[in-house]
Amino acid sequence: MKVVLAYSGGLDTSIILKWLQEEYDAEVIAYAADVGQEEELDGLPEKAKNTGASKCYVEDLREEFARDFVYPMIRAGAVYESGYLLGTSIARPLIAKRHIEIAREQGAEAVAHGATGKGNDQVRFELTFYALEPGIKVIAPWRNEGFFQSRTEMMQYAEQHGIPIPVSAEKPYSMDRNLLHISYEGGVLEDPWNAPPKDMFLLTTDPEDAPDGAEEITIDFERGDAVALDGERLEPLPLMQKLNGIAGRHGVGRIDLVENRFVGMKSRGVYETPAGTVLHRAREAVEQITMDREVLHQRDAIMPRYAELVYNGFWFAPEREMLQAAMDRAAQTVTGTARVKLYKGSCTVTGRRAERSLYDADIASFEAGGDYDQADANGFIRLNALRLRVGSLKEQDAKG
Repeated sequence: MKVVLAYSGGLDTSIILKWLQEEYDAEVIAYAADVGQEEELDGLPEKAKNTGASKCYVEDLREEFARDFVYPMIRAGAVYESGYLLGTSIARPLIAKRHIEIAREQGAEAVAHGATGKGNDQVRFELTFYALEPGIKVIAPWRNEGFFQSRTEMMQYAEQHGIPIPVSAEKPYSMDRNLLHISYEGGVLEDPWNAPPKDMFLLTTDPEDAPDGAEEITIDFERGDAVALDGERLEPLPLMQKLNGIAGRHGVGRIDLVENRFVGMKSRGVYETPAGTVLHRAREAVEQITMDREVLHQRDAIMPRYAELVYNGFWFAPEREMLQAAMDRAAQTVTGTARVKLYKGSCTVTGRRAERSLYDADIASFEAGGDYDQADANGFIRLNALRLRVGSLKEQDAKG
């Protein structure tokens, strides 16, 4: 059997690589995806081959991630539950997509991953696998009864097989990083009363230590996509990289929440999403003056369902694609510029403008003028009050 394994070079996937060879007598091809995690990927091919992999792919997916996954999701205004901007969720379908492509290129019968049986990632990976390659065999060792039951056992296995593993103090939490965000979960964070360690954050300055002076920036949008930062036109990847640095310096983008996992449990997560937070707020500001009221309300009504589909792993499902078409249509008018002020963890909109703005100061003004006759409100109010008046009259009649 030939298997393509999602490989990071850490303890779990290093053990899984050797375990697949022994358990399935498999030829294992290692695959690592760079989606902006900034982790050291150099040396992975050599390490994988020393552990028995026949090949090792290290794929730079950052441009595709920004352009084809993050930007469409931002166009939709997607937010899951209490404010999660879906940083981990949106990366998984891209990673899994390339996983399947490599399996096809190599003629592999199976794919394998190191996600545990308690988390969302196993679902996200495997829904994508099956959507793109219905007949693929999926091996998830952590759900296999014959797999290891503790890290101690894994360490012993590594020693027995001469598998080099990272030698470092284990963090009191787990983290996952990409271009859009960093998530922190587990360990000390499992108690929702525990405050996150002050030294945990990597992308954002502690707001208390952020610069004392505010910084204003402008972001230009075309059809819902950010295309320029402070007047400089940039492709999605460099724009997000630059904005991560600016917003992170001011401590923007931190959130601490307890969310509902697809598998049924509640989970506490702490997130840093500097660029994503600014893009979300700035896009909203341009929408406010460019999107029709009823289109905006309909978009907002279906947004939670869209966000839920992304969170649960249904990126390649027909219902997500259908909703994406609606979201993209709604965003067609969202062209303009937003100005935001960054200051000690806050991101405040201070201005918005658009050539085709629907905001008309003459109509909205409290001063006289504009194409609005205030007397027209008489009939409007009475018509909308009709059912309320009828209901109240019937209630009074019933009481005698």
